[in-house]
Amino acid sequence: MCGFSGYLSSSEQIHSADILHRMGDRIAHRGPDSTGEWHDLEANVGLCHRRLSILDISSAGHQPMVSASDRYVIAFNGEIYNHLSLRLELELSHCAPVWRGHSDTETLLAGFDAWGIEATVKKSVGMFAFAVWDKKTRQLTLGRDRFGEKPLYYGWQGQGDNAVFLFGSELKALRAHPAFENSINRSALSLQLKLNYIPAPYSIYDGISKLLPGHLLTVSLLHREPTQSIFWSASQAAEAGAANLFSGSPNQAIDHLETLLKDAIKQQMISDVPLGAFLSGGIDSSLIVALMQTQSMKPVKTFTIGFNEQGYDEAIFAKKIAGYLGTDHHELYVTPHQAMAVIPRLPSVYDEPFSDSSQIPTYLVSQLAKEHVTVSLSGDAGDELFCGYNRYVMTANLWHKIILLPLPLRRLLATGITSLSAQRWNNLTSHLSLGSTHIGDKLYKGARVLTCETVKELYANFITHWSNAESIVKEAKTLPSLADQSPDFNGLDQIQWMMLLDSMTYLPDDILVKVDRAAMSVSLESRVPFLDHRVFEFAWQLPQSMKLNDGIGKWPLRQVLYRHVPQALIDRPKMGFAVPIDHWLRHDLRDWAETLLNETRLDQEGYLHSAPIRKKWQEHLSGQQNWQTDLWDVLMFQAWLEEQNRSR
Repeated sequence: MCGFSGYLSSSEQIHSADILHRMGDRIAHRGPDSTGEWHDLEANVGLCHRRLSILDISSAGHQPMVSASDRYVIAFNGEIYNHLSLRLELELSHCAPVWRGHSDTETLLAGFDAWGIEATVKKSVGMFAFAVWDKKTRQLTLGRDRFGEKPLYYGWQGQGDNAVFLFGSELKALRAHPAFENSINRSALSLQLKLNYIPAPYSIYDGISKLLPGHLLTVSLLHREPTQSIFWSASQAAEAGAANLFSGSPNQAIDHLETLLKDAIKQQMISDVPLGAFLSGGIDSSLIVALMQTQSMKPVKTFTIGFNEQGYDEAIFAKKIAGYLGTDHHELYVTPHQAMAVIPRLPSVYDEPFSDSSQIPTYLVSQLAKEHVTVSLSGDAGDELFCGYNRYVMTANLWHKIILLPLPLRRLLATGITSLSAQRWNNLTSHLSLGSTHIGDKLYKGARVLTCETVKELYANFITHWSNAESIVKEAKTLPSLADQSPDFNGLDQIQWMMLLDSMTYLPDDILVKVDRAAMSVSLESRVPFLDHRVFEFAWQLPQSMKLNDGIGKWPLRQVLYRHVPQALIDRPKMGFAVPIDHWLRHDLRDWAETLLNETRLDQEGYLHSAPIRKKWQEHLSGQQNWQTDLWDVLMFQAWLEEQNRSR
């Protein structure tokens, strides 16, 4: 697990070893163990690397690394879990070089020499991002793993002969280059307010993109327009699985799933440094830990964060499961002061506006784990693969009720509701004993639901924060994103459609970003066994009735887990990984938020319209509404903007 960056330029004036070093230093947290730079003055290309040593911690794993043929130079971030079997395949086909060490980076390069870049990537099981310079063709290739576990930004900056193609693991590395233009993409900002993250391929900066998962990109000075190709597609894998369902019995499916997961976990437990796992006490992380423990000769180190606030603490459940499995368990009960102390670090940790508030406990549990290990496995992706989110069933059930009314009648009802303002409805109903002081706001939400023409539109409504985000950001335009384009997936029912959409949007752009940046900010590698693509492909071969069995989600995972942990320790309502942001904004964080949401400040900065933001802020402070998610979206942008202005 590492970080890398670099550039390709047509101007010798843009090339400098000092520039490369500065770019690398910006991401030193991703790889504090060694530093490396490589450049070709004639080709005006440079790569820098910061290494977190996991496999082959000797100098034989140093990067950037040159292939045995001297054709390829690579800067690599991630892990190739099956690299030993790839080495064996190379050796059996007499294509292996004389190995210098046992790093997976060297294995990749040998594969490139023998099979080519794309063929090697298709054979690889792992999480990765890389930049490869081909000395023969003078072509740069960027690659990103199937699910986007590892980040990779890229784009041209500057004009004409001074244009530079920049790339790297984090935006802060690109910002260190003098050609970086620092122009904020207002339309991408509106997507962050809408979704709480900026979806790929966009970034917060004009001209800078994220490489999509499962993609390769090639660029050269002769062909400056990047060319992209897909080496693996989640949608194609899901559609293929749904068209070729598993024909065995439920018990056979559970057996096969357990075998696949054990194999994935066994590969991901390979490490030359201490290793452990995050344990929340939920189904997914408990299953990962249980299967780790079956394959470990000593207690697995497990890590949990707890909160004293009622309704936010799962640590007690994690402790019981850890006790049953016999793990070496570590927990930290976090005070509000400790949690809030993380907030000033978030703009630097996440590098662009990102507002999933569970970023706070994710950072804290990563910090706890780093005190004991260098690698930690997590249970992320179980919900998307095995139907774990309550919103899937809730959306489908609500849609079946809504469509009982014809669309024209629903539109008429919605028009009637919105003919009065939400505040007017609040005033009219204030004297009624309805248990709420903001009936108008609920009616307005209901009106939006009523006008939905498809279940896809209804789901988009549920996952949206600021529904009119483009009108909140000054000069923003609507950008197409997969999350609201309602793509067609062949052969999938309504709930499967939501699961796959989340696997292609929410999972890579929210969940995996949250974990990668938090973990790497403290130099911790995080691995996700559920995202072994063979597990994903088998999950989509399982009938939906097996994943959602009699209204119970994640049924196959539960059955595997019950083989290792008593059912009584597992079955309870899903809690999530949340912090009481709503309460903090009204009390401990009030002054901090007021400073960032100051009307004069918002108007002077010129990015956001202050009136709708101030309205929600006042309603939240009064207790009239809980606008924690919408306000957190704005606050994370404001805090990020403040950080950028300070670091210029």
